[in-house]
Amino acid sequence: MYLTTVIDLYDRKIIGWSLSNGMSTEETSLAAWKMAIKNRKIGESLIFHSDRGVQYASRKFANTLQFYSITRSMSRKGNCWDNAVAESFFKSLKTELIYGNKLITKEKMELEIFEYIEIWYNKKRRHSALSYQTIEEFNSQNKIHQNVA
Repeated sequence: MYLTTVIDLYDRKIIGWSLSNGMSTEETSLAAWKMAIKNRKIGESLIFHSDRGVQYASRKFANTLQFYSITRSMSRKGNCWDNAVAESFFKSLKTELIYGNKLITKEKMELEIFEYIEIWYNKKRRHSALSYQTIEEFNSQNKIHQNVA
């Protein structure tokens, strides 16, 4: 199974995600993108940063970003530090959910991932980058970014 995420760098919220069996653009980056634009309005001068995965480098995904006049940014080859926020999320996911769990069914994993992202990570988890506040606490104190669709 492959988990693709779209994270808003401002508040670290997972605004789009997709869990898929394959690595096609439609199943991964495009599915996560469609969720992201439903959950948060596209602002001016938006930059979409990703690693160099084939799903992000595809012509179909590049054309989608171009349609919305979004600047595309990609990590340098072999440099995980360029994508540190996403790397940090996946480390947290593995540490807090995956490691130590026994093998479970695909359906159970889908439910676990949903609960981790939508209930724990986006609503209850305190983030060091947000001065150990939840995303909701951070956004309530910083009303500037309140453009959730």
